[in-house]
Amino acid sequence: MVEPTYRGSASVAREVDLMARIANGDRKAFEELYNLYHRRMARFLTRLTHRFDLAEEVINDTFWVVWRKARDFRGDSQPSTWILGIAYRKARNALRSSARFGRQNLEAESLALTSDEPFRTEELRDWLEQALEQLPVEQRLGVELCYELGYSCEEIATIMGCPVNTVKTRLFHARAKLQKLLPQLAGAGVPAPHGAGRQAAQERQS
Repeated sequence: MVEPTYRGSASVAREVDLMARIANGDRKAFEELYNLYHRRMARFLTRLTHRFDLAEEVINDTFWVVWRKARDFRGDSQPSTWILGIAYRKARNALRSSARFGRQNLEAESLALTSDEPFRTEELRDWLEQALEQLPVEQRLGVELCYELGYSCEEIATIMGCPVNTVKTRLFHARAKLQKLLPQLAGAGVPAPHGAGRQAAQERQS
């Protein structure tokens, strides 16, 4: 089952309120924000680092920054964009220091996406998990942020610290690679989820 996205206006308003309370030293608000974010951050960071221990370390480092810098949050972006941006930079620095991060160089072409619909079925989730692991890390994270957490290309660019067109390019290439990888997985004996053929046809037409 796909993880919920937490992108409603009520949720954003709640997070803004929590940030304001944290800026005033409210530890209960800090604990609430931590609990609200931990699951999605753990998934996001584990996909980036492939290390549960490092993901947890980055989560803790990120929230230490949130606690100290909450007053610096001005509301120019949503709290989640600000927080995930901190986490992404922390994770990249940690991976660089351990000589594990290989940046993927992609041309910044202006290529648009045609759909932001989340992946829906559990069967498709299992299929996609195997394919996603074969993508370059920045393409993989782009898919996670866009299709599963519901961020726009502009928000992803803020989180990842790159131009919007670079985000679009990464997502375009990720989609193209997934279209090739999924049939290969099916040929290896992974059962195709119901409706996958129809979805692939729709992708080819987009």
